[in-house]
Amino acid sequence: MTLSCTCGGERFVFASVRDVLARANEEKSGDRLAGIAARSELERVAAKQVLSELTLARLRESPVADYDADEVTRFVDDRLDREAFARIAGWTVAELREFLLSSATDGAAVEAIRHGLTGEMAAAAAKVMSNLDLVRAARKLKVGSRANTTLGGEGVLAARLQPNHPADAVEGVLASIYEGLSYGAGDAVIGVNPACDTPETVARLLEATQRVIEALDLPTQNCVLSHVTTQMKAIEGGAPAGLIFQSIAGSEKGNTAFGITIETLDKAHELGRRSCINAGGQVMYFETGQGSELSSGSHHGADQLTMEARCYALARHFNPFLVNDVVGFIGPEYLADGRQMIRAGLEDHFMGKLLGLPMGADACYTNHMEADQNDLENLAVLLVVAGVNYFMGVPMGDDVMLSYQSTSYHDVASLRELMGCRPAPEFERWLTDRQLMRDGRLTEKAGDPSYVMELLGARI
Repeated sequence: MTLSCTCGGERFVFASVRDVLARANEEKSGDRLAGIAARSELERVAAKQVLSELTLARLRESPVADYDADEVTRFVDDRLDREAFARIAGWTVAELREFLLSSATDGAAVEAIRHGLTGEMAAAAAKVMSNLDLVRAARKLKVGSRANTTLGGEGVLAARLQPNHPADAVEGVLASIYEGLSYGAGDAVIGVNPACDTPETVARLLEATQRVIEALDLPTQNCVLSHVTTQMKAIEGGAPAGLIFQSIAGSEKGNTAFGITIETLDKAHELGRRSCINAGGQVMYFETGQGSELSSGSHHGADQLTMEARCYALARHFNPFLVNDVVGFIGPEYLADGRQMIRAGLEDHFMGKLLGLPMGADACYTNHMEADQNDLENLAVLLVVAGVNYFMGVPMGDDVMLSYQSTSYHDVASLRELMGCRPAPEFERWLTDRQLMRDGRLTEKAGDPSYVMELLGARI
């Protein structure tokens, strides 16, 4: 099949399926930086037309990173559900889109095919959808997960309590935890980004957060978001962790740049299943974000959206409890402004859910992007409508260690109240028993960290 079409009286010919995918992508500064973006809006429309007519079999036959050269491609393709793929192999991308948007298609129908989909197929579907399409399709794709709390249920909106400190000072971390708990944040995880990536630092922060969890009889899990191998050393030394974290990429070269292989992730998963304090058994926490492969020169000439989808196709095989799309963290080289940030957040959430992942989002931006608080809030509202599992909860929305803007504790509380959402059920019971919540709404005691400190007494 020739990869060409005539659009607006002009004929466009594309060199490969990889080229079609790249030029069909919505405007992203990262693709333009890589020299693979559509050169005009007319070419973008032409590429979308060609892409919509490709079969899913053709996409499987044409991964953006060759099977023989990339372990992510091999890992995903070798584990593809052959029966599910056989049912959809002859579908065009346009037919997949119509299936996903049809009112007759429910979550069970999607579940029957999702393990026959590759990242390239999920990316292709996203590229021929509008923002509203992405919200509508994702809304029906419920993906639950369970550790010590249960996320992803109807009307549940969770929050990672992110109590970072620029010097890893335990007292500062604890102060942020008390405030976050008082607003009802923390049901996804109490997750600290350490400034110092050593097993000793990781162990110290894990021990401090676990002391709070035990002293308050708090139904949640802890995690320190250092490199996976650092966490493994701390856990093997006896540090108490609820989850094991790692950032991942959509190519072997990208993961090498992160200092990991698929074997590394296998070992971490096995260790977590043996050692994590986790009643539900889903022990992995992954973070992703459009542009990471381009930043390390590991994108194989593919666009950042398609590489992001490949992350999700890899992640699902480790049955993670959390997958977090850090939308605007990398910077304007990859997403230039609020419009691109919002589009990327909706794309990523949809693709992750389509491939079977419990997706959360860090609706965020760096201070040198052309974005502001209103863009962040617009994305957050759209993602709640789309059924996102969780957001970040950062003191005042300003992370003093990572130096970026995200959703605050009170943002999550406002979104729950506005959209009729509630915390994870185990966590809501805890909040209710401690008089911080009543009938799903925060009480007058909420927002006061000293009240949480009173609940602790002298127990830590």
